[in-house]
Amino acid sequence: MTCSKNPEEIKKIFNEISEYYDKTNNFISFFTHYIIKYLAVRELNIKPHSMVLDICCGTGDFTKIIKKLSPKSHVIGADFAQNMLKLAKIKNPNGVFILADCLQLPFKDNEFNYVTSGFGLRNINNRSRAISEIYRILNHSGKFMHLDFGKHNFIGNIFDFIVPVITKILKINTEHYKYLLNSRQDFPEPEELINEFENCGFKFIKRIDYLFGVISVQIMQK
Repeated sequence: MTCSKNPEEIKKIFNEISEYYDKTNNFISFFTHYIIKYLAVRELNIKPHSMVLDICCGTGDFTKIIKKLSPKSHVIGADFAQNMLKLAKIKNPNGVFILADCLQLPFKDNEFNYVTSGFGLRNINNRSRAISEIYRILNHSGKFMHLDFGKHNFIGNIFDFIVPVITKILKINTEHYKYLLNSRQDFPEPEELINEFENCGFKFIKRIDYLFGVISVQIMQK
């Protein structure tokens, strides 16, 4: 199954779901998504005074976790959905956030020690270009951590039944979440993603699966 990844349509979706995005994620994941994000970021072992960029930062969960685990690091959250950034700023009053498209990041080559992305690449129409941009802005031996849905297995398919029920209970736009479900099915499994990252120059470091493979994190190095 394929779904449209038109940037303006995606931006509209995320701006419109921003007000209930966190609440819905809590219910859909049975309140596990933040714990998984925390465990994933911890795997990076971010060194003090590192430059860290979180692309497609959404409402700022990764930014908050990174600062908690590495308070002396310099963290920037970037997203192209303005309403998401507003909520990220509320959750991280002292955080630095910029409105930016990950297909054309406003940073110099080799500027960051770490780049993170959670549930973001799935919504990009030109994934290889985004990965190349990440590679460009990372310095030598810099690390990229990607977190998203993993295997298209039976347990993962349970979300296809859970999400419509939860959106009806919460009385939110079910059409937007139909896109999110379709984008999950359309997204490559971890093995394929790792190949894509390697084709852009990255070296594979580690892969960790959570919830029986439903969620997966891949850590790559420049």
